[in-house]
Parts: sequence; structure tokens; C-alpha cells
Amino acid sequence: MGGDVLLFPTMKSLDTDKTESNSSASASTASANDNNGFFTPNSKIDFSNVKVEPLFEEAVDFDTFCKSDFRAVKVKACEAVPKSKKLLQFTLDDGTGTDRTILSGIHAFYEPEELVGKTLIAITNLPPRKMMGIESCGMLLSAVNNLKDSEDEELHLLMVDNHIPAGAKLC
Repeated sequence: MGGDVLLFPTMKSLDTDKTESNSSASASTASANDNNGFFTPNSKIDFSNVKVEPLFEEAVDFDTFCKSDFRAVKVKACEAVPKSKKLLQFTLDDGTGTDRTILSGIHAFYEPEELVGKTLIAITNLPPRKMMGIESCGMLLSAVNNLKDSEDEELHLLMVDNHIPAGAKLC
């Protein structure tokens, strides 16, 4: 048994001070400092008012699915598109060394400044599409649901651990 060490993965950020205890106090501190809910335990989130859409009945074959190129992207800059109430313009690092622009209609759910520095997931091989005169080269992934007994929608941009490098392929 001598020098054997077992390591167990945790959801604790690698940037967290190593001296912090794993108490509920430090968990609530992490949650308060992290506005995307990544560190919030499911037991502390109320999902009772969520209405989830039914799953698609039509199957997609594996080869078709594999044609989509999902990549981790880092938000270098984000700004509201002038004359648009919905669109945000993202300048993204996709690991290629050339900035990628993606427009997303999520301004009702996020302010641009809160997204800078985040790591998101994008589909990068969609054909470019012009919106408001700006070419959007891809799509950011989000989770969307309605609230029960309401037409109000919730949208959560998929954010992943910042330790994932720009350009990392999802598989």
C-alpha cells in the first residue's frame, strides 16, 4: 500500500483556492461567483415549473449526425447588434487562429458583457448566413424550455469548463 494514491475527479474548479474546504459554504460561494449555475446542485434548483418539449420521433442516422462539427469556442468579444433587439454578435476563438463571427438571437436572456471569457459550444460547419448585414458562421448551442402553463421561454446557453481549449472537438 506504501505510496499508492487514489485520485477522484470532482466538479470543483481547478482555479479554486486549494485551501478551501468542500463545505456547503464554499459551494455557495462558488455558486454566487458563477452566474451560469455550473456549480449549483440540482437539488437547489426548482424545476417544477418547467415544461419540456417532446423528443423528436424521427431518427437521424449516425452518418448524418457525424457531419455536424461541434467545437468548443471561447468568447473574445460580444456586443449587441445595432438596430436589433434580439441579436448578439460574438467574436470567437475556434482554435484556428482566425476569429469566427456568430450571431445569436439571445439578447433577451443575456447581456453581452456577461458572456466574454466564457467557453461555449458551436456548430462550426453550417453554411454562412447573413443577418442584419453581418455574416454569421455557425450556431451556438442552447437549451430551451417553456414554463408550465405559460408561453414564456427560458434559454440557457451551453457553457462548459474553461479548461477546455478553443477548437476542442466534441464527440
